[in-house]
Amino acid sequence: MEKVVVDSERCLRCGLCVGTAPDTFDYGEDGESVVKNDTVTEQVREVVDMCPVAAISIVEDNTEEEKTEE
Repeated sequence: MEKVVVDSERCLRCGLCVGTAPDTFDYGEDGESVVKNDTVTEQVREVVDMCPVAAISIVEDNTEEEKTEE
């Protein structure tokens, strides 16, 4: 399963992601983008391509796999 993540160190705080996908992104305490819903949608895939500093990415979520291995 995939999920969306933001690299807060790279984030420019431009708001492009929040404006484009407000159901997925919000502003953090310092104005950086934070993920409030990590579900990957077509809108999220567009934002990944649009981010000017490539701070947003889609990764494999292995959380369920790790739980079953314990």
